[in-house]
Order: sequence, then structure tokens, then C-alpha cells
Amino acid sequence: MDTVNRQPLQRIVIPGASTRCQALWRRGLFFGLTLATAYTGGRLMFDVLRANGLTGLNIAGLVMFTALFTWIAGAFWTAVAGFVIRLIGRDPAILTAAPTSHRSVRSRTAIVTPIYNEDTARVFARVEAIWSSLMQQRDQSSFDFFILSDTRLPEVARAEEVAWQALVERLGANGRLFYRRRSDNAGRKAGNIAEFVRNWGGAYDYMIVLDADSVMSGQALVSLAQVLDAHPEVGIVQTLPLLAGRETLFARLLQFAVRLNGPMFGSGLAFWQLGESNYWGHNAIIRLCAFASHCALPRLPGTPPFGGEILSHDIVEAAFMRRAGYQIWLMPDIGGSWEEVPSNVIDFAARDRRWAQGNLQHLGVIPMRGLHWLSRVHMLTGVLSYATSPMWLLVLVLSSIVTCLAALSSHQYFLPGTYSLFPSWPHYRDGEIAALLTMTIILLMLPKLLGACLALRDRVLRRSFGGAWRLIGSVLFEQFMSMLLAPTMMLFHSTFVLRALLGRNVGWDAQARGDRGVTWLEALRRHGWHVALGLIWGAAILEFAPAFIWWMLPVIAGMLIPVPFTVLTSRSSFGRWLRAHRLLLTPEETAAPSELAALARHVPLPAAVATAAEFSPVQLPQRAPMMMIAAPAAYIGPWGGPVGRRQVARDTTASGGSSAAPYGQRRAAAPRMRVADRPHH
Repeated sequence: MDTVNRQPLQRIVIPGASTRCQALWRRGLFFGLTLATAYTGGRLMFDVLRANGLTGLNIAGLVMFTALFTWIAGAFWTAVAGFVIRLIGRDPAILTAAPTSHRSVRSRTAIVTPIYNEDTARVFARVEAIWSSLMQQRDQSSFDFFILSDTRLPEVARAEEVAWQALVERLGANGRLFYRRRSDNAGRKAGNIAEFVRNWGGAYDYMIVLDADSVMSGQALVSLAQVLDAHPEVGIVQTLPLLAGRETLFARLLQFAVRLNGPMFGSGLAFWQLGESNYWGHNAIIRLCAFASHCALPRLPGTPPFGGEILSHDIVEAAFMRRAGYQIWLMPDIGGSWEEVPSNVIDFAARDRRWAQGNLQHLGVIPMRGLHWLSRVHMLTGVLSYATSPMWLLVLVLSSIVTCLAALSSHQYFLPGTYSLFPSWPHYRDGEIAALLTMTIILLMLPKLLGACLALRDRVLRRSFGGAWRLIGSVLFEQFMSMLLAPTMMLFHSTFVLRALLGRNVGWDAQARGDRGVTWLEALRRHGWHVALGLIWGAAILEFAPAFIWWMLPVIAGMLIPVPFTVLTSRSSFGRWLRAHRLLLTPEETAAPSELAALARHVPLPAAVATAAEFSPVQLPQRAPMMMIAAPAAYIGPWGGPVGRRQVARDTTASGGSSAAPYGQRRAAAPRMRVADRPHH
């Protein structure tokens, strides 16, 4: 193995005039349309509310409604941009893999998979499928594979070592496929990867990060390395992972929706994000020198859940990479990238709970110095992806209260102290109400219809979704089920945000994978208060404003049925029945790629291969250290005052971190390089 130490380099990228112009008009168009749509919706709501006088409750509801309308408008225009790009067939301004596909890989890449108390058989089945696919590529010798274990359970750790050694022997991958288990799992996943970089990063130019449930084709892995070879200004390339591999009804609903609409949304994001895209933590390639030099994570001031170790590290690492001058690209045209999804509502919500706290924690990262403005937007978007749920809940509660109060108070046709022959009639803005309702339906429904149109116009894709009529039926069924699920997820997310605000820190448990069914008792225990809230809310509306129940019926119904919904959608039998009738089909189910087919037919290691004592000790490659030390966080504005800096320094010192110079000083001291300069290793 090459043990040359790759020294971190500073790269300052100065975008050309063409790139700046592209970014200017695309982002101006996107944000302009988003804000114009939000203004129109907010103005219509203002006209409706002021007809009979504005109250404090009305004003609070209007502010939150306008913010939420901005949120859904952004998603809508992203979908429209993606639809147009997919309809045209290409986007000339974004990075693509095609121009570099003929090149030989000149670099060395480590594929790293962090694991933590996972299902050993499934993890190593995925490793085998990925490795076998990679071995069919011409440039396979440029890649090594590292399984980075943070497992704490001794029996699981023993099984991992047994499975690894058996796999190395079966594949003949000695010296290419490695297993390492940390004795101290500080820093969770981010710390696991950082420890790899500090010990072996110097032997590689890039690393491809996978999750324990990731699967990638050998062609996709090679394409990522080819792109980074050809573009030294790029620090991270993120693929678009599609969902595959699960059979429960809940999982198949998500797999269908993401497979149908994901590529369109991916193209829409790439359209306006360009070289300031995001990193999602897996199924992506990273330039190691830049990562080690600039992406070490500082501790945030204060204590968890908002202070301490950064949990959702990926978005922050992308922001730091862009701050150092490197570009981050989303490349939805690279196929062969998949991941699995939780198989039921409860496990899906449990994963979201971890993500919610991690994203809310980014409020402490947004004001850091030197970040690109779009990186701050990404982090704010992550915060809003969960904060919008309690906002929706408050809007619904306020609208219910206002409606019930209006129903209880009779209208005063003759105002006190006035003398008139003509009564003061109540005002109704039917036209504005109809326009606002129409706008809302279009913003929520049209993106899914656009995704269906793209599939219907492509004969091969249409057949892989089961044909035109089954595709249409699947879209309608998925939309109906999503409407029923939305109130439950709103309540879950609202709870997660509230727990974070109250200082309740989330634990680090292994993620539930596999097709796990939920029992009636478990569902009742998790959803009992949802049902109680729905009963009380619905009864209050029926008592005081019965006509309003029709407007609230989708929300109330979703709160009343989560127990049977969760139990029945967690059943694999229902998912298989729908697949047998060619509903919710995806192209991966119609004609499974070789990697997913190999994973499906994988035979677990026999129990007779019993103990790790039958194998030789774990052999790790020679160390090739790369320095990766976090500098204390430096903030702009009031966050950068002496107290804030002292607090950061104390937190960093307490955690054994570095007292290196802040970002701005490090950047000023580093030599500037042109994009054309290629680092020599």
C-alpha cells in the first residue's frame, strides 16, 4: 500500500464570469419566484383575515402561514426546474460524469463504511455486492475498502470479525478489504471517519463514504473518482441515492415516491445550487486533503442538545469545504446509488428524531465566520424541515380557535354608539379564499403530477413502473396514504422540536433495519396521545363550529387512525401483495440491478463458522497519517465577542481539541493556489 503522506493543501477557487452569471440568474429566478409566490399567498390570506378586522391571533397565524407558504413554494419551484431540465434532457451548467467516463483513474480511493451495532449478515452482504461489482471494473485496483466499526456489543463485534475474515477469504481480497473496530467511539460517525483519516488518509486521494445500508455499483464508484480526477476544484460530489430493498407497505410507498420524483427534484436542486450543493453524509466522494485540512468539526459552545459535538455533521462539513474554496456538486445523473429506508412509521420517526436534533443544532453553526451564504441557507433549510411541523400545528390550532370564537360570538349588525338605517354586514372574501385554496393545492400536488408525467412520456420507464394505468393508480394511492401520514409526522416532529428546546438530548442507538413489523401494543403506546388529541380536537370543532369539520377532516382523520395505519403498513405481506398486482412498482423491482439482485439472494454465513479464534488476528494496513485537527469555532457579529470565544476555547480544551488559530487566520496564512494547479502527491 502507498504510504505517502498526502499533505493538506489550501485551494482558493475564484469562479469565472460565466459561472457567476449562471449562479446569479438561476438563483435570482428561483428565489424571486419563491418569494413572489409566498407574497401572493400571504397577501391573499391578509385580505381574507382583514375583512372583518385583524386580531392578535389573526396576525400570528398570518406570519406563520406566510413562512410556511414560502417553504412549500421553494419545493414547488425546485420541482418545476427539475421537470424542465428532465424534459430538455440535460443541463449544460452542471457537472456531469459523461465527459470523464473514458479516462483511467489516476488516484487512489478508500471506500469507507462506518457501522454501529448493525445486522452483521446484512452489512457484509452489501459489502460483498459492492466489492463484486467493483471488481468488474477496469480501474478496480485503485480502490480499497474499509469497514469502520464503532460497535459496542461484544457478540456483534465478534460476529463482524468472523464475517469479515470469511469474506476476505471468499473474495480473495486480502490486503484490499479491511476491518477496524475502535476502542473509543468518541464523535460518533464523524469521529469514526476522522479517526480513519488521521491513521490512513495519507495513503489515499479520495474517500467514498457509505452508510451501513448503502449499496453502490462499481461503475458509480469509478465515475466518482474520474470526476474528481478531472476537476481539482471540486471537494465533494454527492450522488442521488434511491430507496430500494424493503418489502413492507410503508417502505414501498417511500421507495415508489422517491424513485418517481427524486431524480426530478435532484435536477432541480442542482439547477440553482450549482457548485454550492450539499453533502448528505453517504454515497458521496470527498477529496481527502481538503477534508482533513478544513472539515474537522469543532465543539459548539454550551451543552447538548444545542452545544457539544455536532451531530448532523454532513451539512457542516460541506459548508466548511465550500468555505475553503472547494466546490460541492450534486450529480443526479450518476446511477447505481441506493440506500434502504426504515420499514415502518415508528422506526422512521426514530431516525427523524436524531436528525431533528442534529439539524436544530445548526443554529449554532449558521453564524460562523467565512461560510458561503448558500451554505447558511442549506443549514436554515435543515432547521425548517423540522421546525415547520410545530408551525403548521400552531397555524391549525389558531385557525380552529379563531373559527370557534367566531361561531360563538354573534355578529353585531349595529355597532354601539352609531346611528344608521343600514346594518353592518359581515364580509366574506370568497374569491380570495378560492384563489388561496387553488394555489395551495397546486403547490402541493403539481410536483407529483410532474414526476408522473416524466415517467409516462418515457416508454421504458413507464413499463418499469408497471405501465401507464398502474403508474397512475400508484401515484393516487401514494398521495392518499401520504395525506393520512402527514398529521402523524407533524405531531412527531413537533414533539422532537419541543424536546430539543427543553434540553432533552437524543441517544445514539443503532438504527432499526430490515422489514420489522409493528405490534398493536407498540403502535398504541407510541400513538395513543395522537389519537387522544384528535378526539378532543374533533369533538371541540363539532361542538362549537361543526361546519369547520370538513376543512379539518384530513388532519383529524390522520390523528385518529395512526394505530391501524402504522401496524398495517408495517406488514411485508401487504407490500408483496401490491407488488404482485404491479402497484407501487419501481424500476429496481421490475428489473433489479445486479448489485441489488446479489444482495437479495445472499446466503448468510453459516453459524458453524463459529468463533473468531478460528481466524488469524485482524490485519490492518500500514499507517499513513494525515493531520486533521479542529480549530475553535469563530463567529461573526455578537457571537464573535470575547465571551463567546472564551467559551468555545474552554469547550475545545475540555474535549482535547486543538487550540489552533481560527479559520480566518489559517486562511490568511495559507498559500493561495489557482484552480489549474494540481497537487502533487
